Amino acid sequence: MQIKFSLNGETVELEAAASRTLLDWLRDDRGLTGTKEGCNEGDCGACTVMVQDETGVRALNACILFLPQIHGKSVRTVEGLTGPGAELHPVQAEMVRHHGSQCGFCTPGFVVSMAVGHTNGRCDHDDVLAGNLCRCTGYAPIIRAAEAAEDAPVPDWISDGPVPCDPLKTAPESADELAEWYAAHPDATLVSGATDVGLWVTKGLRDLGEVAFLNRCRDLQQIEDTGDTLRIGAGVTMATLLPVLRDHHPSYAEMVRRYGSEQVRQAATIGGNIANGSPIGDNPPALIALGAELHLRQDNNRRQIPIEDFFLDYGKQDRQPGEFVEAVTLAKSAPNLRCYKLSKRFDQDISAVLGCFDIGVADGVVASARIAFGGMAGVPTLAHSVIEGLLGEAWSFETIEAVLPRFSDDFTPMSDMRASADYRLKSAQNMLVRYWHEMAGEQVNVLEVRP
Repeated sequence: MQIKFSLNGETVELEAAASRTLLDWLRDDRGLTGTKEGCNEGDCGACTVMVQDETGVRALNACILFLPQIHGKSVRTVEGLTGPGAELHPVQAEMVRHHGSQCGFCTPGFVVSMAVGHTNGRCDHDDVLAGNLCRCTGYAPIIRAAEAAEDAPVPDWISDGPVPCDPLKTAPESADELAEWYAAHPDATLVSGATDVGLWVTKGLRDLGEVAFLNRCRDLQQIEDTGDTLRIGAGVTMATLLPVLRDHHPSYAEMVRRYGSEQVRQAATIGGNIANGSPIGDNPPALIALGAELHLRQDNNRRQIPIEDFFLDYGKQDRQPGEFVEAVTLAKSAPNLRCYKLSKRFDQDISAVLGCFDIGVADGVVASARIAFGGMAGVPTLAHSVIEGLLGEAWSFETIEAVLPRFSDDFTPMSDMRASADYRLKSAQNMLVRYWHEMAGEQVNVLEVRP
């Protein structure tokens, strides 16, 4: 397909294969080798590029960004951060001054992430740079460089924007167009952020076949306040959703902050995280605990189901050919919701176990309970037996202890490289214990405990 975009201030037009990544094209066709290939799966940030369009400026991982996704956008690599007279970008100058590089492999990705953060006025450097890994310099001088550049003006030479272009036939402009196209091509692959599908290509070496790119379906990228609920379009990125969650569900929000880097959150969508049906996807347990409803669409037909009913078995969802996730609706208020993520690395790691709890107590008795887990079965699911054991019982530690054996009724987890079955089961039990202590007002977060 013919695509058009801006690269470091130069308009580019080319014939692009649907599954060719921007990283490969930059290095192989343009010789822009400052953008590095590290993990090739969106984890290390060595391939970070700056992408601009009408929605703003974002840092994205070029290794899992397909060329058609940048149609109509502006891209800057590390080579494009310097000015027309070889003037250094402020973050480049401060990296030099603060000795922020040793081997230099990770440095271009860091500098691009820092430049995007600087452009957007971000000072939360730990979050901005969490998706960039360094193994020799250490993060302290890099953070000092980012802090030193905070007050410097944004260079005018990197102020790009969208590029006028004709729509791509495989990039529908609305949910209606998508519904019509997908009904006619039910075996096609839908690509939104490509944070999952990208690995099908870079790691699985798969041929995607027919592809539709959803990033231009703006009506799928809306969040609607309906009074007591929020209707979140399937195309809403996790970066867009995060501040909304902070306002309504802070524990859920902190889990989202941990499970993806800035680059991943800027690309990944809530609909994609649901639709891929992963048993270790981190959104579904939270949404199940919230009693969320999933909106599905097939051509002009729509249906709404409890989100827990969408996950049937490992790799199998209740989704018909040509049917796609259109939105998810969740409660605006759930003050008792808590999400606990257990992973080997605290930030940006796949969960070994993720538990989400929303328990209501009236007059000292458990009146309602929604407890959901990921990583404990072939699908994210409710802990039905545990819930049954809690309902109608006194809200006490004795009740908690009495229902812990019921976890074995609900789950038979597997052992893998992230955790053994016994460890997963014990961890899930401990999360309920932790929830009880937190609801009692005790300090349970080890990052916040003070002597």
